[in-house]
Amino acid sequence: MSRRVLGYSVPLALLLGTALVTPAPAAGQYTVKALKFTVQTGGRTCTIDADLYRPTGTGRAPAVLATNGFGGSKSDGSTDAIGKAFAQRGYVSLVYSGLGFGNSGCLISLDDPGIDGTAASRLIDFLAGKRAADDGTEADFVTLDAKGDPRVGMIGGSYGGAVQLATAAVDHRVDALVPMITWNDLAYSLDPNNAGPHGSVPGAFKWQWANGFYLIGESQPITIPGLDPSRINSLGCLHFVTEACRTVRTLNSGSYPAGRTAELLAYARSVSPISYLSRVEAPTLLVQGQADSLFNLNEATATYRTLKAQGTPAKMIWQSWGHSGGMVAGELNLGSGDLESTYVGKRILAWFDRYLQKKTGTDTGPAFAYYRDWITDPAGTYATADRLPALSQKLYLSGDGKLVDNRSKVTRGSRTYTNRLVPTSHSESSLAGLVGLPDKEPYDTEGSYLGWTSEPLARTTDVVGAPRARLKVVSPKAERTQRSGDAADRLVLFAKLYDVAPDGTRTLVHRLVAPVRVPDVTRSFTVTLPGIVHRYEKGHRLRFVIAASDDAYFGNRGIKPVTVVSSPGDTGVLELPVVSR
Repeated sequence: MSRRVLGYSVPLALLLGTALVTPAPAAGQYTVKALKFTVQTGGRTCTIDADLYRPTGTGRAPAVLATNGFGGSKSDGSTDAIGKAFAQRGYVSLVYSGLGFGNSGCLISLDDPGIDGTAASRLIDFLAGKRAADDGTEADFVTLDAKGDPRVGMIGGSYGGAVQLATAAVDHRVDALVPMITWNDLAYSLDPNNAGPHGSVPGAFKWQWANGFYLIGESQPITIPGLDPSRINSLGCLHFVTEACRTVRTLNSGSYPAGRTAELLAYARSVSPISYLSRVEAPTLLVQGQADSLFNLNEATATYRTLKAQGTPAKMIWQSWGHSGGMVAGELNLGSGDLESTYVGKRILAWFDRYLQKKTGTDTGPAFAYYRDWITDPAGTYATADRLPALSQKLYLSGDGKLVDNRSKVTRGSRTYTNRLVPTSHSESSLAGLVGLPDKEPYDTEGSYLGWTSEPLARTTDVVGAPRARLKVVSPKAERTQRSGDAADRLVLFAKLYDVAPDGTRTLVHRLVAPVRVPDVTRSFTVTLPGIVHRYEKGHRLRFVIAASDDAYFGNRGIKPVTVVSSPGDTGVLELPVVSR
């Protein structure tokens, strides 16, 4: 199934600032003033370029703070639209170009709370009346909860999403957050290992996504002439902090020596919410995209569960679009400024009504909501629940290639595949969905994968959440090399779940796969697949596949044949989060 983006790509607007903007609905008037702020952060002096949107004819009002997605600026389509939309609704809006982007100075530091979060905190000082802009402008028109404590919320997507959590971790004056399509753990995002919990074993490098963004950052002298000198690092690493450049170089090397791997994982996690969510107290409405192979639904789920467990008010929405495209009519389009006419927009307005306007009777909606692409009535596309669906259906991997619903139906047998020196499976061209380009259909090459297929479904089955598989493989070659001292010598495989129609047409839902670097091939391991929301129609078949490679990722080093053995008492198990209709 090819990926098409209807209209223009809102994910692209969030990241690159190239979307067209349609006029926002008529509402209150406002004024706009460009401001500069000089801040100290990360051991550097940085200039922040911002625009202040102030509603006219009002006294003090709550504030909304927002910044751009990666590669954008305060002036890009969605960031600028946020400033306008909330000013028209009576909020003071301060939108700014993140460090290293637009006309803001200093290096790209991947939303590091100690750098980007601290910089945003200095802007909150301005909203609090504790400091002035460089031209002397003071904000004496923002609602204060106490002296020096402005009532302020944050909203934005992707890079402009994680910075919200980073800011809230270092500044508890933030009152509400709406992070959209952002990450929980950059180590997982860029080098995912879907086997087991987060640990010391790296995954399979997501080279297309990572290098695409790295080149966006490093190419800025071409796209933005006359950069502030504070945005230059060195000839070897122009516009990122040194640790970020070292991380990308290590990933591109295809080698994971123990010491450097530990540094890589530690750095990636230090700039990720996974490491600082315990310090986030602001009520958080998470919005994540189903069509997103960069930051998939599992990332928002991990953040949501952590916030809930520690008592931070949190709710979560799985919308249609993400970094891989997926925009459909009737879904939230930040670039339009129209919030009232969409489900997600209404939820955002209610969130800010409750926590910024202090309208305590406001209904902020259910704990969990998810978009269903099989519903044609726009009023009913979202389903809601008070909790995430649990794993509720088990299927077993039979030795004859069948996926059966009872362990007693498992046939004893073994099958083998082997990788080649070049990738033999395709899930996606990662940047294609971002820019709305066509992509060839997913495929697997015979002999380089194994698949298990169910009988035609007796009833329509809705899967909502992350499927999970328990697997055991045999690979003597991998067993000999996995303790070499370089994690790159461990076995790599890719798990995925297809929907097979009666005519044989296969759909890889949103082209999502689960890369795995097997911790130890002598032991069973658990694979958590990316979360999906998908209806498997009656008469369709489920097909579970493990493949030797995927051309969007780095794969095995060397040839490592893999055998999967099945017997009724010992076989792989696939679990699905199936919801009742």
